[in-house]
Amino acid sequence: MGIPYTGRFAPSPTGLLHAGSLVAALASWLDARAHGGQWQVRIEDVDTPRCVPGADQAILQQLAVCGLVPDGSVLRQSQRDEHYAAALQTLVEKGWAYPCGCSRKDIELAAAHSVARHQAAVYPGTCRHGLNGKPARAWRLNVQAVQNALGLPTLTHWSDRRLGPQQQNVCDEVGDFVLRRADGLWAYQLAVVVDDAAQGITHVVRGQDLADNTARQIVLQAALDLPSPKYLHTAVVLGENGEKLSKQNGALALDLSDPLAALQQAAQVLGLPIQPKQDNFLSQALAAWSDKYLLHDQGLRAVAPSQSRTQSCMG
Repeated sequence: MGIPYTGRFAPSPTGLLHAGSLVAALASWLDARAHGGQWQVRIEDVDTPRCVPGADQAILQQLAVCGLVPDGSVLRQSQRDEHYAAALQTLVEKGWAYPCGCSRKDIELAAAHSVARHQAAVYPGTCRHGLNGKPARAWRLNVQAVQNALGLPTLTHWSDRRLGPQQQNVCDEVGDFVLRRADGLWAYQLAVVVDDAAQGITHVVRGQDLADNTARQIVLQAALDLPSPKYLHTAVVLGENGEKLSKQNGALALDLSDPLAALQQAAQVLGLPIQPKQDNFLSQALAAWSDKYLLHDQGLRAVAPSQSRTQSCMG
């Protein structure tokens, strides 16, 4: 018998849920229920300056209105500083993490040659062998040291349940990534890896915009001797400007005066054939999700749905 399924939805309380958030929430809830597993909610409030007071409770209320209620208590990253510190200390003691004194401008200048190949500058390892008199600002993972010590391949491979086989050369495409930021806050990569393990997450269902993080997280999971979940990255909702709908680009909060309409639009983004205006929407969505994705667990790949363009879940 395999490990019991545990999935999660992990919103950041920088504002209320929007249409794209509901797509991720519904997908992760459906996958957990389709597997007969647990669905947890984690409030990713580690970036405290960007968090809006009360947004965490408002998000939980939005989910409840849609019938998406977590199993068990809600985990909050802002209460888990000691766990992240312990993980970093483990990496330091193994010689796999080092302090970095580079500013963002320093990195962009040093890695200017890589910008033509990558949208963001790849960290060139400037401080890997010492700070050269600079004050420490952040902490980074020495990716190559981890790979060499553990015998990991240069190309990190994983199979996405929607996107299929994936790979990334973390050294060449990302470089030694940040574990603790220059402002003292914990980086997303470290926090999410530590928390997924602490919550016993076996399956991660999230937006395709986060797929690029997967290889880094797999390397970090190996470095901390933690299990790697299975991954499924859903289509993202795009705004009228063609960019991912997000709080940063002015996404409107969900209009939940008609929760069924909001859920139906989320299901459409996920490519689930649901009949309109049915009282048993979640049951229908669950059956459609099972038909679409549980086949993958038997060795078949689901067909990837196309992205959806909208301004709000009611638009």
